[in-house]
Amino acid sequence: VYQEGRDDDPEDEDSKRLPVINEGEALKREALNVSQHFTEPPPRFSDASLVKRMEELGIGRPSTYASIIQVLKDRGYVKLEKKRLHGEDKGRVVVAFLENYFARYVEFDFTADLEEKLDLISNNEISWKQVLTDFWKDFIGAVNEIKDVRVTEVLDVLDAMLGEHIYEPRADGGDPRQCPSCGTGKLNLKAGKFGAFVGCSNYPECRYTRPLAASSGSSDRPLGKDPVSGLEVAVKAGRFGPYIQLGEPKDYGEDEKPKRAGIPKNMSPADVELELALKLLSLPRDIGPHPEDGEIITAGIGRFGPFVRHGKTYASLEAGDEVYTVGLNRAVTLIAEKIAKGPSRRFGADPGKEVGDYPARGGKIMLKKGRYGAYVTIDGINATIPDSIEPEKLTIEEAIALIEERAAKTGGKPKRAAKKAAKKKPAKADAANGAANSEAPAKKPAAKKKAAAKKATPKKEAAEPVSLTEAAKAKASKVAAAKVTKVAEKKSAGKARG
Repeated sequence: VYQEGRDDDPEDEDSKRLPVINEGEALKREALNVSQHFTEPPPRFSDASLVKRMEELGIGRPSTYASIIQVLKDRGYVKLEKKRLHGEDKGRVVVAFLENYFARYVEFDFTADLEEKLDLISNNEISWKQVLTDFWKDFIGAVNEIKDVRVTEVLDVLDAMLGEHIYEPRADGGDPRQCPSCGTGKLNLKAGKFGAFVGCSNYPECRYTRPLAASSGSSDRPLGKDPVSGLEVAVKAGRFGPYIQLGEPKDYGEDEKPKRAGIPKNMSPADVELELALKLLSLPRDIGPHPEDGEIITAGIGRFGPFVRHGKTYASLEAGDEVYTVGLNRAVTLIAEKIAKGPSRRFGADPGKEVGDYPARGGKIMLKKGRYGAYVTIDGINATIPDSIEPEKLTIEEAIALIEERAAKTGGKPKRAAKKAAKKKPAKADAANGAANSEAPAKKPAAKKKAAAKKATPKKEAAEPVSLTEAAKAKASKVAAAKVTKVAEKKSAGKARG
């Protein structure tokens, strides 16, 4: 509507953007365009962009960039998601602590200046002792200033600095530090055995806790009340991951614990709502009695996914089966199929399936499933079944042919068996020789002479060690003779005095 620099030119009527408009004139809408734009924050660092930024700031050297980034990952300061580095709570707490109490040592110019000094030291332009002295003088002074500060004071400082990250604004405009569990306590930063977390000031009466990031999917959050018991259902963050809890310890007896249910690994804690939480808390559930023995079949979720259990037999649910609604007939079928398959490979080697007897090799040919496919085995000989033959339809004649073909390639026995046999043969030969020697004792002296000759051979070859030994013996004999002479002289001198 308004163009700067053209409003002072009344003669240029054609350049006006608005047509002539009269009062009361109806306007016709020709088009309506709606557009929206959101400003985006700068992209997070990747490994390459972080190295580029450190180069610009003069931090590190090409040989140290990889180790710097690896340390950040190993210590849990950052995590890598979609090739981007995201700051973790531990890293935020460490940075906040250093910026408050050791600000000088986390500034960019300090690191860059220290790198320059190290270069000068390597060029022998300055003394490394002086650099260490200057560094230690300031550093020990900073340490002495805060070594007597109590942990609670440090937590209060960090809590104030990380407030925007820890406490998100509430939708109702209330105090973001108000405890959502008891309603009267205040949330503040606390330090525990497994790191920093947010807890209620009314502890131990109120045991509400959550991780630092309020937006974390695993943070403690109430879901609602159980319509049956009236207890509060909440998602909580535990030592071994997020879980669902019904009520609080105060709602149970002295020897009772709140009912809990784990959240499946393929499910995000942020997606858990009250209805799903109640279903998880209902597990394990009783499906019904087994038609054969009357024992109750149950359904639940374990470390390997949803399952049905009958006694000590566990059968995993297949695609399309729902652990909350699976019926008795389907559960019995899954358990029967599991028993027919035999024990899982996870609990031991595949016992295999018998194909038939093979007397020529003194045993039975077994069909097994290996790492590279199905194979038949007998007496240590393993023969792979070709793709043209279905393992379940393999006949004893085909199995024998595969075994013999494999035996012809390997010489009839596997290499390990050949080694064992080779070791055992000398033992048998020794036993036979021993028996023969017992019958013919006249041959023993000849054997001893041969052994003595073999032992004497190395001594002849090692001429130099023998000569050294003889020289040592000669020296020792001279020393002994000198001692005897001295003792005799003393005795004779004593007799002369007497």
